[in-house]
Amino acid sequence: MLNDGLQVLYIEDDELVRRASVQSLQLAGFTVVGHASAESAAKSISADFSGVIVSDIRLPGASGLDLLAQCHERAPDVPVILVTGHGDISMAVQAMRDGAYDFIEKPFASERLIETVRRALERRKLVLENLALRRELAGQSTVAPRIIGRSPAIEQVRRLIANVAPTDASVLINGDTGAGKELIARSLHELSPRRDKPFIAVNCGALPEPMFESEMFGYEPGAFTGAAKRRIGKLEHASGGTLFLDEIESMPLALQVKLLRVLQDGVLERLGSNQPIRVNCRVVAAAKGDMAEHVADGSFRRDLLYRLNVVTIALPPLGERREDIVPLFEHFLLDAAVRYQRPAPILTDRQRASLMQRDWPGNVRELRNAADRFVLGVADDPVMSFGDEGAQPQPQPLKERVEQFERAVIAEALEQSGGAVAIAADRLQLGKATLYEKIKRYGLAAKGDGDR
Repeated sequence: MLNDGLQVLYIEDDELVRRASVQSLQLAGFTVVGHASAESAAKSISADFSGVIVSDIRLPGASGLDLLAQCHERAPDVPVILVTGHGDISMAVQAMRDGAYDFIEKPFASERLIETVRRALERRKLVLENLALRRELAGQSTVAPRIIGRSPAIEQVRRLIANVAPTDASVLINGDTGAGKELIARSLHELSPRRDKPFIAVNCGALPEPMFESEMFGYEPGAFTGAAKRRIGKLEHASGGTLFLDEIESMPLALQVKLLRVLQDGVLERLGSNQPIRVNCRVVAAAKGDMAEHVADGSFRRDLLYRLNVVTIALPPLGERREDIVPLFEHFLLDAAVRYQRPAPILTDRQRASLMQRDWPGNVRELRNAADRFVLGVADDPVMSFGDEGAQPQPQPLKERVEQFERAVIAEALEQSGGAVAIAADRLQLGKATLYEKIKRYGLAAKGDGDR
């Protein structure tokens, strides 16, 4: 149920109606505070108000429209839902043009009220998360990166990190490409006593073998052709902090021997020097695939593996923890919205289902890229863009076919009536309130009763 500290302010001067509506919302799991007047409710509204407002338009004293105007001044992002009488629909339509979130016509079913409030709270929650993320990104320092997910596998990862991060134990993170291994390594560093010292990341698979030794151990001037001045290596640079060795399985065999010696003795020598240098760094390594196979085929030293995997953290691919896909994607949406200065879209149920159905072979990295594209609006159909290239389209559910047909019929009626809702409602034999609701749901253009 959508709550998470969010609140609903319900303003209605009719006590019986107010009590019934408040009770319906409470039974649906919402936190609700009832008010008999706009003046009373206004005292609770500020820019950081974490909730939504439902208000009758006609109230003693200040009206619901007055409250909407006040809300726009104090808290422009707070959704305001207006409750109207039959004769106030054109007024409510104008209010929506002025920024109201939605309107409900009396008499209304409790289900209609609950669903409208639920959608408004989802939007408010997303806005608040967006603001919080902006503040977090702006002030990010030594706070450990967020590890998003609710699967048992991720819960176990979080427990392991909390347990071993304060120690100097070497950790081996095992997972597929793009699964988020560096995020785990940074979390281990930032939750450790070494957090104020360097975090040095080295991709062992990206370093050419001839450069590997000089990059890791450093060198003195004249150590080889082109060595004009001293260079501090990654191991020495990471002293006091954490050295993250990604794709450790790609490390050349000759370098594995030298790394093992440094880990055992805590001493290294730069190339071209006989001077021992003491180093003290914690090593966190990451690998994809089965390291036992690399040991068996002789491409990785068994003694180095034992040294690196005092603790092993297994990071399963997204396909094996599907309950993490949507929370991760929504987090990436917020992050992308901040970076690109774009509004963060709210996912539909169909889009969530589409995300869950895909295998995501590129794991978290692929999911993040998809969120970036979604925020940027690159794909014409964001739902279908989550599918595999060249995949056959899935059969369309009956509900969606009916909705497409209904939208086309309403659009045609509005075109024939010049956008006049009253005329279109007569032709379709629908109540105006029902037609207004469908027009809003399908994103169609229409004129209010006073616009003809």
